[in-house]
Amino acid sequence: MAKPGIETLLGDTVEEIKAMGKEGMDHPSTKPVLIGGGIGAVAGAVLPVVSWPIGLLAGAAIALYGRVRR
Repeated sequence: MAKPGIETLLGDTVEEIKAMGKEGMDHPSTKPVLIGGGIGAVAGAVLPVVSWPIGLLAGAAIALYGRVRR
């Protein structure tokens, strides 16, 4: 059984992603998440253990998490 905090976080994240999909670049979270993905991709390309696609996903996920928890 999932904890209530986890369910809320997941629901908030899904709603944020849906809103970003509907509003596109006009949504306030879109640009920070794209920038986070870009930074993650660059970091992934520089680090020998991580590839750029993993860095891109990680950077975007961290930025999205930061936006949802605000």
